[in-house]
Amino acid sequence: MSDLPQIRIPATYIRGGTSKGVFFRLQDLPEPARQPGRARDRLLQRVIGSPDPYGKQIDGMGGATSSTSKTVILAASTRPGHDVDYLFGQVAIDRDFVDWSGNCGNLSAAVGPFAIASGLLGADKVPRDGVAVVRIWQANIGKTIVAHVPMRAGEVQETGDFELDGVTFPAAEVVLEFLDPAADEEGDGAAGAMFPTGKVVDTLEVPGVGSFPATMINAGIPTIFLNASDLGYRGTELQDAINSDPAALARFETIRAHGAMRMGLIRDLAEAATRQHTPKVAFVAPPAEYVASSGKRVAAGDVDLLVRAMSMGKLHHAMMGTAAVSIGAAAAVPGTLVNLAAGGGERSSVRFGHPSGTLRVGAEAALRDGQWTVTKAVMSRSARVLMEGFVRVPGEVLGA
Repeated sequence: MSDLPQIRIPATYIRGGTSKGVFFRLQDLPEPARQPGRARDRLLQRVIGSPDPYGKQIDGMGGATSSTSKTVILAASTRPGHDVDYLFGQVAIDRDFVDWSGNCGNLSAAVGPFAIASGLLGADKVPRDGVAVVRIWQANIGKTIVAHVPMRAGEVQETGDFELDGVTFPAAEVVLEFLDPAADEEGDGAAGAMFPTGKVVDTLEVPGVGSFPATMINAGIPTIFLNASDLGYRGTELQDAINSDPAALARFETIRAHGAMRMGLIRDLAEAATRQHTPKVAFVAPPAEYVASSGKRVAAGDVDLLVRAMSMGKLHHAMMGTAAVSIGAAAAVPGTLVNLAAGGGERSSVRFGHPSGTLRVGAEAALRDGQWTVTKAVMSRSARVLMEGFVRVPGEVLGA
């Protein structure tokens, strides 16, 4: 054991959408952690409290769920037409790795506000009142996000009456536009194809588990959509129904690994264990009445379809923002499992039911040269600073 003193690093703890994470400016990180690599990973793990064999993250900022074991690094962008570069790290709770393979759509809502508050945008780009438009380069996957951040008296407006199921208290609305969410500039997928297998519905063979109709899509985040009924579910399940069933969790992970292979995201099944953030697995069903985790009754007429999604090996308590983009994109393409569960036909938006309530997402899809493309997906989130100041980590983490 080392008795080196702790080092302190400027940081902000922020809720974005239905997630929470520790936000850093790249320039504030210790020098060894300003570049990708083991030093950065070790630092972020220690901040969050991982790897923790107890699965509680008591000795860190993490909340022992996939939604609260997250980190963000921001820097002023040198990329033309962008204001800030956004890098997301999903910290595994009980295992020794940080997954950099995807984005967090929920925390995307907090990127614009943090960038403004921390001085990463020039004063000429931030109105005293109204809406600041922040163009974000999502560095993990090479995508552009445009955040519309409300401003009041020269400060980011955080309070308001916008309600988001999965978040207890209302706040100010942040509108997010995900531009060309299926484009593959620096991210994953089959040569930029929104449907990496070439089909809107394919057959996914999973040895030892079964054969399933599946929509495998790369939009927002690579996602494998299945029919709830094919898995023995109704689509109304809450977290405990899935997360308390080890056999079900193992089955979902096996499906995810084989789906990742079919999508071209990994070259052998063993790679799936070190790539937990992507792809996601979700199951869909037609509208049905259920009671959300808050006790709120969701009527069948309140939604177009039901969706439940897995994140980092567990059923998500609400819906990942990037998965919501995938849902919107898939719903806009006739014939996908998502589209069919919503009743089929052409649509530019969809409202779906998730364990915490409902969410609406819009998407614009078009068929070009025989390939489906989505030019934009839009959804609303909120963000709020919970704490700001410094985090402290033992100096031994950096080998100091």
